[in-house]
Amino acid sequence: MRQTTMLKAEEVKKDWYVIDADGQNLGRLASKVANVLRGKHKPSFTPNVDCGDYVIIINAAKVVYTGDQEEKKYYYHHSMFPGGLKKKSIGLMKREHPVELVEKAVHGMLPHNKLGDKMRKHLYVYEGAEHPHAAQKPMELK
Repeated sequence: MRQTTMLKAEEVKKDWYVIDADGQNLGRLASKVANVLRGKHKPSFTPNVDCGDYVIIINAAKVVYTGDQEEKKYYYHHSMFPGGLKKKSIGLMKREHPVELVEKAVHGMLPHNKLGDKMRKHLYVYEGAEHPHAAQKPMELK
């Protein structure tokens, strides 16, 4: 009889990966990063344990998107006061807040619970090509 191995939190070995977002499609990049943060790329994936790895995304300002999303796609935020709906187009977000744009895309693909909050803390996004995590010896993720 085969037995399913359930991983415990203290048994998890976490690696560091760096991804260059230069010229990559935003949705495909976010999907790949969400799988690594969640740990689905490992054979020891356990859905109720944070078994994912750390991810560093560089060159977030050079990410691309397809079609005419620059004018037609919006990110919404409500202040919970009457008339407090705010919206920003994806083009404005890319010009003014490219880090937040990538973080929001990945955030939408992770679980929206306490475990997802823990996974989101393992994502580091930088606008340029430099990052301060050289001591962790991150491997490049293709």
